[in-house]
Amino acid sequence: MSPRTGARRRLGSIRLSLILLALVPSVTLAAIWGVTTIQMFSEGLRLLDQTGLSKSTGAMGTDATLALQQERSLSAVLLASPGSSRTALDEQRKRTDEEVAKLVGESDAIQQAPERISDRMYSVIASMGSLEYYRGQVDHPTNLSADQALAQYTSIIDDQIHAFQELSQVDDGDLTSQAGPLIALEHSAELVSQEDAQLHLAWPSGKVDEKSWDQYAQLVNVRRWLVEDQLRPSLRGTLKTQTERILESPAWKNLEAVEDQVLAARANGLTDGREITLPDAQKRWSTALAELSDEYTKLIRQETAALLERSDDKAQGLLIKAASLSAGGLVALLVCVVMSWRITRSLSRRLRGLRIATLSLAEERLPDVVARLDRGEKIDMASAAPPLDYGSDELGQVAQAFNTAQRTAVHTAVELADTRRGFQKVILGIARQSQNLVNLQLSKLDTLEREHQDPQILKGLYELDSNASQLRRYEENLVIISGGQPRRSWTEPVALIDILRSAIGEIAEYQRVEVHTDEEVFLTPPAVADVIHLLAELIDNATAYSPAPSPVGMRAGMVAKGLAVEIEDRGLGMSEEDYASFNAQLAVPPQFDVVALADDLRLGMFVIARLATRHGIAVTLRSSPYGGTTAIVLIPHDIVVREPGEFPSTDTETAGSADSPAAESAAAAKSSTADTPGPEQQTHERSGEAQSVVRARTAAASPTADASRSASGMPHPDSSEDESGGELSPLPRRVPQTSLAAELREDAGPTEAADDSFEDFSAERAASSLSGFQRGTLQARDDATDTTGDQGEEAAPEGASVTSTPPADRS
Repeated sequence: MSPRTGARRRLGSIRLSLILLALVPSVTLAAIWGVTTIQMFSEGLRLLDQTGLSKSTGAMGTDATLALQQERSLSAVLLASPGSSRTALDEQRKRTDEEVAKLVGESDAIQQAPERISDRMYSVIASMGSLEYYRGQVDHPTNLSADQALAQYTSIIDDQIHAFQELSQVDDGDLTSQAGPLIALEHSAELVSQEDAQLHLAWPSGKVDEKSWDQYAQLVNVRRWLVEDQLRPSLRGTLKTQTERILESPAWKNLEAVEDQVLAARANGLTDGREITLPDAQKRWSTALAELSDEYTKLIRQETAALLERSDDKAQGLLIKAASLSAGGLVALLVCVVMSWRITRSLSRRLRGLRIATLSLAEERLPDVVARLDRGEKIDMASAAPPLDYGSDELGQVAQAFNTAQRTAVHTAVELADTRRGFQKVILGIARQSQNLVNLQLSKLDTLEREHQDPQILKGLYELDSNASQLRRYEENLVIISGGQPRRSWTEPVALIDILRSAIGEIAEYQRVEVHTDEEVFLTPPAVADVIHLLAELIDNATAYSPAPSPVGMRAGMVAKGLAVEIEDRGLGMSEEDYASFNAQLAVPPQFDVVALADDLRLGMFVIARLATRHGIAVTLRSSPYGGTTAIVLIPHDIVVREPGEFPSTDTETAGSADSPAAESAAAAKSSTADTPGPEQQTHERSGEAQSVVRARTAAASPTADASRSASGMPHPDSSEDESGGELSPLPRRVPQTSLAAELREDAGPTEAADDSFEDFSAERAASSLSGFQRGTLQARDDATDTTGDQGEEAAPEGASVTSTPPADRS
C-alpha cells in the first residue's frame, strides 16, 4: 500500500484541535442541558397554569352546569304548568347567576389560557349572556316553544361540558386519562337531566307526541351506551367504587324502571292525535332522580377537586424534577467542562514540553555535542541524550520514538566525529611524512646549490627548488585542513614587503605578479607563516584563473581597520551569487567534512578560511573593474606592528632573525626540517646576498630569472659600473650562512674548508659583481623581448621547465 501523499487539511495547531475537541462536546452538552431545562420548566409551569385555570374555571363551570341543569328542570315544570308556583325556580335562578358570575369573573385567567381553551370559555360566557332572554321566553313564551327554550339551556350546558373537557386535556397523559371517566360521568348526568326535563314537560298532560318520544328514547339509549360502554370500562380507583355504588343503588334501578315504562308506552298503542300515553310514574321518577342527583353531584365535585389536586401535585412535582435534573445536568456540564479543560491543558502542556525538549535538542544539545566533539572531548551518551519520560500512552510513545531518534542522532554525531578525526589523523600523518620528504629534498637542493657553480645547473636546481617550495605549500594545505599547524615559525616581526615577496615566491607563475606598496610595517611572528600561506593561495588562484601573460596586481596599504592587501586578476570573474557564496564560506571557521570535500573539492577556499579565521583576518571577494576578481585581505591591527621591536621575542627554539627574507628562508627551512629523521637532516639556509647571487646565475641563462629573483623576495641592489669601465665582472660565488645570525650558523665543516678561496670575499666585491649582473640581466631581457616580440608572446628558453601544481580553486 503506497504511503499517503499530498497536503492534508488540518484545523491548525494541535492545541486548537484539543480546544475544539473539548469545546464541541461541552457546547453540545450545554445546549442539550439548556433545552431540556427550558422544556421541563415550561411543561411544569404550563401544567401549573392549566391547573390553576381549571381550579378557577373548571370547578366553577361544573357548579354552573349543575345549577343550569336544575334550572332547566324547574323551567320545564313552569312551561308545562304556567300557573304553578315560581318560588323554587326563582331561587334556583339566583344560585345559577351566582355561579355564572364567578365564572365570568375569571376572564383575565381565561385570557392567559391556551387559545383552544380560551375560545371555548369565551363561547360559554357569551352563551350565558343570552340566558336572560331565554328565561323571559320561559316566563312569557312569545317567540319560542317550550322545547326550543329548553334546548337553549342544553346548548349552554354542552358548551360548559366541552370547555371542561378542553381543560382536562393537559400536557400530562396520565392526568388526561384520569379526566376521561369524569367527563363521561358528567355527560351521563347531563343526559339524565335532559330526560328529566322532557318528562316534566310531558307529565302534566300525561301524553307525549311521537317526536318527543323519539327524542326521549334517543336520550335513554345514548345514556345507557355511554354508561355501559364508556364509563364503566374507564373507571379506576375510588371513582369506580363510588360510581358502581350509584349504578347498583335502588334509586338508579327505579330510574331505569321508569325509563323502561316510558319506552314501553309506545308499544301499548297511540291515542287520538298520534300521542303516546305516559305511565303514571312521575313521583317515583322524581324521588329517584332527587336521590341520584345529590349523589352524582357530590361525586362529580369530589372527583373534579381530586383531579385538580393531582394535577397541581403533578405540576409541582414536574417543576421539582425539572429543577433537580437541571441542577444535575449543570453539575455534569461543569464536570465535563472542567475535565475537558484539565485534559486539554495537560495534553497541551505535555505537547509543549515535548516541543521544547525537541527544540532544546536541535538548537542546544546537539550543537553543543558537535562543538565538544570538534574540541576532541569525550561524550557521555546518557548525559548528552537524556531520555524524555512522558508516560506510556500515545504521547509517551512519541516521546520514546523521539528518545530513539535523539540517541541515534548523538550516536551518529559521535561516529562522524570519530571518523572525521581518524581521517584527519590519516591525512595529517601522510602530510607530515610528505613534509619530511619535501624538507629533505629542499635540504639536498640547498646542498647542491652550494656545490655547483655552473649557471645551467643552478638554473635547474632553482627551478626544482621553486617546485619543491610549492609542493611544501600544498603539503601544508593538507596539514591545515587536518587541523594541524605548519612547522615554520618566527621569533621576530617580519616586514610586509618580505611577506609579500615570500608569498609570491611560493607560486609557479611569480613573474606575472606586480607588487605595489610603500608601507613599512611588520607582522607579528605567530601570524607570519599563515599570512604568507594565505596570500600565496590567493595569488596562485589569481594566476590560475586569469589568462597569461596578463598581470596580477598586488597592493598593500594601511586603512582604518588594519592592513589591507588587494590581489586583482584580469580573468572572467564570477556571478554575484558565487561571490556571495564564497564570501559566506570565508567568513566562518570551516569544518572538515569528508563527504562534502569528496563531492566538491574546494581545498583552497577551505585553507584560506581556516587561516583567516585563526587570526581574525577578513577575506572578501568581489568583481574587478577589469572583469576579473579582486580579493581583499584585511589584516587586523593586533597583528600589525610599526617597528620590529614592538613585539617581544618569545620563541627561543626557532633560530634566525626575521629582519630579512634570508632570515625567513633560513628559519623556514630550519623549522621545516626539524622533524626530518636520520643524518640527512640539515638547515635550509639562504642569506640575502647569497640568494641574489644564485638568482643572478639563473638570470644569465634565462630571461625569466630576474622576475624569479624579484618574486623570491630579494631586493634589487643599486646598479653601478665597476672599475674596468663597464665590463661585466665575474659572477659572485655563494657564501653559505653569510647573513645568518651567529646563533643560527653551523660549525664550519667540509663545505667551508672547500671554499677557502672565498676568504677574501668582501661587500665591495659583491656590490661590483651584482652591478655587472644587473646589466647582464637587463641586456638578456631586452634580447629575449626582441627575439620573441614577433611571435606575439613570451617564449620560455630552451631547456627551462616551469612546473605548476593545481592552484587553489575558485569555484
